[in-house]
Amino acid sequence: MKNLLILLSLLISSQLWSQDHEAHKLLRNGDEEYRMQDYSAAEEKYRKSLEKETTAKGKYNLGNTLYSQERFDEALKQYESVALSSADDATRSKAYHNLGNAHFLKQEYDKSVDAFKNSLRLNPSDLDTKKNLSMALRQMRMQQQQQQQQQQQQESEENKDEENQDQQDQEQKQQQEQQQDEEQKEQEQKNEEQQDQENQENQEQQEQEDMEEKDLSKEEARNLLEIMEDEERKVQEKMRKAKSGKSKSLRDW
Repeated sequence: MKNLLILLSLLISSQLWSQDHEAHKLLRNGDEEYRMQDYSAAEEKYRKSLEKETTAKGKYNLGNTLYSQERFDEALKQYESVALSSADDATRSKAYHNLGNAHFLKQEYDKSVDAFKNSLRLNPSDLDTKKNLSMALRQMRMQQQQQQQQQQQQESEENKDEENQDQQDQEQKQQQEQQQDEEQKEQEQKNEEQQDQENQENQEQQEQEDMEEKDLSKEEARNLLEIMEDEERKVQEKMRKAKSGKSKSLRDW
């Protein structure tokens, strides 16, 4: 990180203002603390200076102290404010340069490339910005390739998961169909057994009824035979009586 911070050098202004205004004094004191690499003290001076007077130089140098403390998100806000509000192209170019450095260290390479390009539009001859732009472009391409590979790997894993899920669904479907077939066969077997049992019961009932019917016919036959015998006796009795009467009428008085 230290070597990278050196490579991505900050473009801090060394201009000293001669005004006696208190804000300017604080600003100059902040510049001195910054050169001494006492960034916390420099930050304090710059913030106090901005409280008294808001200037592009104050925001820019405050951004540099925050950057040097690796507080890149806070530094970005200061650089962006200067880049958008300053009327001086040189100051804006420096702000975009440092904006690109901050994005680079956050691994936001696409934003870093845009910032360096904006800086070069304002100052096309800046060699440091060109070098940093080249680094940002290379890192951006590598990052895009990595993201593409990760996306492809993720899609491959998702497709594999889908295939596994489809296979599991198919196996589950086959198991369900097999289970349904077995249940259907079992039910059919139960129905057949139940039907056989019902048929057996019906057959036994029919046989019982037939036997009862046969028994009843024998009983009726006996009764009929008894009736016939009784009638025969009655006829024989009448014939005997008739015969006896005729014999009496032939006797002499």
